[in-house]
Amino acid sequence: MTDRRARIAVDCRYLRTDGQHDGISRYSAGVVAALARRTDLTMLVSDTRQLELLPRAPWRLVRSPTSPLEPLVALQVNRLRPDVVFSPMQTMGSFGRRYRLVLTIHDLIYYRHRTPPAQFAWWLRALWRLYHLSWWPQRFLLARADAVVTVSETTRDLLAEHRLTTRPVTVVPNAAELPGPPADARTAPERKSLVYMGAFIGYKNVDALVRAVGLLPDYELHLMSRVEPAERERLATLAPSARLVFHDGASDEEYRSALLEATAAVSASRDEGFGIPVVEAMSVGTPVVLSDIPIFREVGGQTALFADPDDSAAFAAAVRRLEEPGEWATRSAAARDEAARYSWDTSAVVLLDLLDSLAGRAS
Repeated sequence: MTDRRARIAVDCRYLRTDGQHDGISRYSAGVVAALARRTDLTMLVSDTRQLELLPRAPWRLVRSPTSPLEPLVALQVNRLRPDVVFSPMQTMGSFGRRYRLVLTIHDLIYYRHRTPPAQFAWWLRALWRLYHLSWWPQRFLLARADAVVTVSETTRDLLAEHRLTTRPVTVVPNAAELPGPPADARTAPERKSLVYMGAFIGYKNVDALVRAVGLLPDYELHLMSRVEPAERERLATLAPSARLVFHDGASDEEYRSALLEATAAVSASRDEGFGIPVVEAMSVGTPVVLSDIPIFREVGGQTALFADPDDSAAFAAAVRRLEEPGEWATRSAAARDEAARYSWDTSAVVLLDLLDSLAGRAS
């Protein structure tokens, strides 16, 4: 053992190149920024536009993770002579690697909801479907790692339940990092509005939210993410009385402003790996109304209101509970406390301990 600093590389190739994060992109950026404040590292990118979302740190350009040559990417990474490499996904190529490898699995959603992300090329969508037909490909990928990271205790428990890996599993949670100063404490919402941040895909169950707001004629539902015109039209006709506001890709600043005005942030999702929008809302003191699923119980804790994801009337009733005297103020204050459990700095400390241990340094 030596006292030199471990050479750490972080796979940042999953960051979006259009300036707006998705879940994996936000996790990558949040973790690497917090890690970079604590240790020297090298960032692996596949497009220089990704650097716009990353801290000032050494970086190297390697091939895209969607390249057919991805299984051989370790041959490029070997040239950096890292002691350990952390990837925020489980699909990073490892053939011929000469370093310790930590892979991340965020969730098992696509085993239950197999529709692949629409932005993938057709051949990648086909492989995606085949991959999720059986557990063995997942076991094969995770077996290549020296350690596995996941973002929640819920997913860690699912990994154990399905016996997907024999490697040690460490929970390195997501966190929230909205722009702007800390939000002032509030005792009442500014508007009767609800905020949904997330994709418009089947398991997200946005239909239930639209139907719920159709039962709340004095409320607006603000849908923050980009939406295809056909899906927008379908949702608008789903519950004609619902007051829907489509932001079609709000900036972080617009999103934060909507949360600060809102009565609640809402999600009727049937499955999640974590739920970053839940923590984002709670961090500014906005109560959350969520589907009653294990991951939301973990992240929302005692402050959230829960409803059956298949019962829009129950969602509407949960929103109405926030109108009871003192209820909103109590849950707003509790939301801040709950969100404080999650920070990129806290997650980076856990991750760095793991990386240092694998690199042969005392933690």
